Amino acid sequence: MLYNAYEMQKSLLAGASAMADFSAGVLSNPANPFSYFGGGQILSSALEVFAHAAAPRGKPAFGLDFTTIDGKTVEIHEEIVLRKAFGQLLHFKRQGVDGGPKLLIVAPMSGHYATLLRGTVERMLPVADVYITDWRDAKLVPLSDGKFDLDDYVDYLIEFLETIGSNDGQGGTHMLAVCQPSVPCYAAACVMSADNNPARPKTLTMMGGPIDTREAPTAVNTLATERPHSWFSQNVIATIPGTYPGAGRRVYPGFLQLAGFMSMNLGNHMMSHYEMFKHLVQGEDLEAEATKDFYEEYRSVCDMTAEFYLQTIDVVFQDHALPKGTMTHRGRLVDPAAITDIAILAIEGERDDISGLGQTKAALKISTSLSEDKKRYYMAEGAGHYGIFNGSKWRTKVAPVVEEWMKTHG
Repeated sequence: MLYNAYEMQKSLLAGASAMADFSAGVLSNPANPFSYFGGGQILSSALEVFAHAAAPRGKPAFGLDFTTIDGKTVEIHEEIVLRKAFGQLLHFKRQGVDGGPKLLIVAPMSGHYATLLRGTVERMLPVADVYITDWRDAKLVPLSDGKFDLDDYVDYLIEFLETIGSNDGQGGTHMLAVCQPSVPCYAAACVMSADNNPARPKTLTMMGGPIDTREAPTAVNTLATERPHSWFSQNVIATIPGTYPGAGRRVYPGFLQLAGFMSMNLGNHMMSHYEMFKHLVQGEDLEAEATKDFYEEYRSVCDMTAEFYLQTIDVVFQDHALPKGTMTHRGRLVDPAAITDIAILAIEGERDDISGLGQTKAALKISTSLSEDKKRYYMAEGAGHYGIFNGSKWRTKVAPVVEEWMKTHG
């Protein structure tokens, strides 16, 4: 019922968005005398803001066709190295460039597509051979492909690393987890270390991850702990309608995730749209486009399977299983003490309102068998959650730390 109601609303808004976009174009057309006086420009700008906010969205493209290495322009070609039911391993192949460190960027399965990390990928392309986990929208996965939970997530990571290959060679193999996947990435590192898997990464960098959410709890943590498992199962899980390939699959819809994040900072989002409106009125198209680009990505959401979402709520946010030493993978204890040679870098944002200060740093504390020279903590001053992996602070302050860590332990 919830999903059907959303689909009806989306259809209505899509029509309204198209009409508003058409009207805005007419009102701002130089051939229309009304665009030069009265409220023509103001009304046109208001309609354009509404049209952009209400437009339906699909999966964005990375659009990373070139990078610059040693002052030379290098072509980038996307290639799917391994395709699985719920995600694929995507490689950004640098034309004519061989060797160098291999970097697996693990994107969050949290309602957004991997393209949310476009800026992360773009910054690392000049210094590493970059791969990324390109997760699939659960509503597009047929029921016949089975389930996907936290254990499957860890299995995917291990298989992706094994596909990339042994961590030997120039620069070695490295793993970078952004936000939510910090827990499964750490678990995968534990399992691979215990098995002496030759594909285990040289370094594991975790950025704004919920390793121990008991440290500096945020609004997200509070929401996940103040209600029982049954509440989430009954109130935020929906069934995919028959119009999608994944018909009948139970999911946590991306539109609910987006609504939750928007409501957390509703005032900021309203001000961003008001600023975009003012830029449009004043003819400052470049400034308005910057805001549009951000929300184009931010509003592009996908569904995640119910079993993955509910298991994450239980294991990460309610039981705190990893820091307590009780987390299991396929019935096997995930032992942090198994990590002895994977150098760990924990990065946090000073103003992160998703993963509070200390939550990611906790990974260093529980890695009891790892020598201190293979541990590092970095706090990005003035950076919020988004700022530690995108934007100017990521490019100029955080990324160089990641680069140096990979170089030191590669």
